[in-house]
Amino acid sequence: MSYIKDFRCTICHKTWSPDPNLLTCPECGEKGILDIEFDYDAIRQVVNKSYFQANQNYNIWRYLPFLSVEETYTKNTLEVGWTPLYHSENLSKLYQTKNLYIKDDGLNPTQSLKDRASVIACVKALELGKKTISCSSTGNAASSLAGNAAKLGLETVIFVPQRAPLGKLLQLKIYGANLIKVKGDYKATFELSKAAIDHYGWYNRNAAINPHLVEGKKTVALEIAEQLHFEPTDWVIVSVGDGCTIGGVYKGFFDLHEVGLIQHIPKIMGIQSEGCSPFVDAFLEDKDLEETEENTIADSIAVGIPRNPIKGMDAVKKSAGLYLKVSDEEILSAMKVLAQEEGIFAEPAAAASVAGFIKARAEDKISSEESVTIIVTGNGLKDQASAMKTISDWVELDPNLQQLIEYMKVNEGDKHHE
Repeated sequence: MSYIKDFRCTICHKTWSPDPNLLTCPECGEKGILDIEFDYDAIRQVVNKSYFQANQNYNIWRYLPFLSVEETYTKNTLEVGWTPLYHSENLSKLYQTKNLYIKDDGLNPTQSLKDRASVIACVKALELGKKTISCSSTGNAASSLAGNAAKLGLETVIFVPQRAPLGKLLQLKIYGANLIKVKGDYKATFELSKAAIDHYGWYNRNAAINPHLVEGKKTVALEIAEQLHFEPTDWVIVSVGDGCTIGGVYKGFFDLHEVGLIQHIPKIMGIQSEGCSPFVDAFLEDKDLEETEENTIADSIAVGIPRNPIKGMDAVKKSAGLYLKVSDEEILSAMKVLAQEEGIFAEPAAAASVAGFIKARAEDKISSEESVTIIVTGNGLKDQASAMKTISDWVELDPNLQQLIEYMKVNEGDKHHE
């Protein structure tokens, strides 16, 4: 933690000494989410383009000077981070965009961006001598925590709402987590997890409470910038639930701008579903966030009461970006388009960012001359039931060539004949 300067409350703005046991502001309580401030002058002395050229550590620990953990416990973790950034040929042509990139974070060890936060949480737990780590989650953070904790020998107690998809529940159980399925929505799940963590003294992986986790999530922005040779695109688009991920995206670009490695912070666009859009509604009406229903197939962003409202809103406002909502139908369509045009299989919450891009281009909120990076946060195999809604049923034939030829004539116009 040699580069941490202090912890600053996002509500009262008071600063506090960087105590690893301190998760929220002592004066503002649970709502007093902390922001970790770094000594950028000190970082600037050691981190430059040459630093990255010489660094052969192609994972999240590549960015250790920008993180709030000690190096000691980082040696045996899963290989989190350094996911591919694809330059799009097909989607960019389809939607007439000059330069389009897709960051596929579904290729992290447990298939979601949440690994970036979970591995930080596990390392912090080890630093503090904790043996058990816990969180509430709609699914991805839970399965991510279970996998990363298993690698480091930590026990996990994880709370999920009733609607959590089977794929994510399967991951939790196979990783050996103590899974508690709560009879209620995410709000009820979060409250039970908070009460249990306080009661048992487990390490708290809830991203909206723990300031270190946003620091892990920001590495997706650090990677995007480096993979683009420190010339980030005009826009970066990401789906939004609690506000922690989009807050991390902004923080990563902010860090690089402060140390002089990038010349501009991209405009950040946050995407939510019409069935659960507290950030979008508050942004469009210029008001405080209000509780909303959690009525969307995009379970990973179905958060009716975002726990990180300030960082989530500041990311868009401070970057001169915008919030946009899309329908579940647009999300399902985007899942199919992304898979068939770019070969990337995204779960609904991850495809929401693609749906947002498509809508933003249609409404000319992004011009054809602007460059764009879309962050895909999770793999489609995590929610197979939703993916099935995007495809027609497959055919079954006898092992008979003539039968196949007849089928191809009727259904494919014999286009596969060579």
